[in-house]
Amino acid sequence: MGLLIENIGTLVGLAEPGVDRREGAAMKELPCLEGAWLLVEEGRIADFGTGVAPVADERADAGGRWLFPSFCDAHTHLVYAGSREQEFLDKINGLSYEEIARRGGGILNSADRLHETSEEELFRQAMERIDEIIRMGTGCVEIKSGYGLRLEDELKMLRVIRRIRRSSPIGVKATFLGAHAVGREYAGRQSEYVDHVCRDMIPAVAREGLAEFVDVFCDEGFFTVEETARILEAGRRHGLTAKIHANELAVSGGVQVGVRFGATSVDHLERTTDVEIEALRGTRTMPTGLPGASFFLGIPYAPVRRMIDAGLGVALATDYNPGSSPSGNMRLVMAMGCIRMKLTPAEALNATTLNGAAAMNASDEYGSITRGKAASFFLTRPLPSLAFFPYAYQTPLIEQVYLRGRRVV
Repeated sequence: MGLLIENIGTLVGLAEPGVDRREGAAMKELPCLEGAWLLVEEGRIADFGTGVAPVADERADAGGRWLFPSFCDAHTHLVYAGSREQEFLDKINGLSYEEIARRGGGILNSADRLHETSEEELFRQAMERIDEIIRMGTGCVEIKSGYGLRLEDELKMLRVIRRIRRSSPIGVKATFLGAHAVGREYAGRQSEYVDHVCRDMIPAVAREGLAEFVDVFCDEGFFTVEETARILEAGRRHGLTAKIHANELAVSGGVQVGVRFGATSVDHLERTTDVEIEALRGTRTMPTGLPGASFFLGIPYAPVRRMIDAGLGVALATDYNPGSSPSGNMRLVMAMGCIRMKLTPAEALNATTLNGAAAMNASDEYGSITRGKAASFFLTRPLPSLAFFPYAYQTPLIEQVYLRGRRVV
């Protein structure tokens, strides 16, 4: 009869089946139950409620703890080799992200390191990061390639991502990001590199079934709208759904091309204007802010407050990567959503759970306390209010983590 968790102080983030996101004013909605129980059967949420609890083979006393759906981190680059703290020092000494890239750092630096790293070592390093984010409450994560920039290295990254999916109870979505930058072998020949991505890389990824999504860094100094459209079209022909990096460095047109190709999400958006917000109206494309990158790079935060006020839903994610956001802490992202982006705690939680799941086509399984979804959730110590969770953002409040019905922390 499964596992019964009883004496839950507050059960947070309920949603009816079929609710896959919250938008506009509805992002302030966060249905909860006090004094609740939750029943898990075969790794899924079977039922929940208050009052008399059902019979179960196993019982766990929550002791008044609050139970939240797992965080859903819809934008990471956590498969990488080594670290880039020298560039951290360069930033302190006044160099910009673009200047570091022009000096051979940034993405190309990570590509060089990854090329020299074995698949086994890459997997070992990535699993350390996976275990880290699980302990911090993440239950579903999107992971991109993009530090290969050579065919075999991109495939190596994606095979590591596939191995993570098979080895860990965390939910994993894989994204091919060969168009993260132009590989060194194609320096000065960007159009030829785009041809290579479309003609060689995407078909190879599709043959092995290594990714669900194709992504492009459509921004100033990286890939143009026209090049992005070519890559997304090639991905579509091979069954890959679009995602987009856009408007981190400039207003690039990436949002509009993403919408045109039915992108699941458009991410970064630090330089977004009302034109992009209007382009997103009435679409299923989820705008996704990455406050960790804004904090680390000292650049503007995506205007997610304006987006919600305009009726859009928004997601927030970590952008976990070695160069511009070396953290996978979704609770910190939630806190920055409140502190720097002016979201309410309920909006920030929806942005990091249900809408995060929608930003990677995973809200059928993750993102809310819903009958039939994966039983992935965490329990905190008893809280005085929801606002205390992002307010006390460094206090170690998360005490237990369950993934697919099994306690892992």
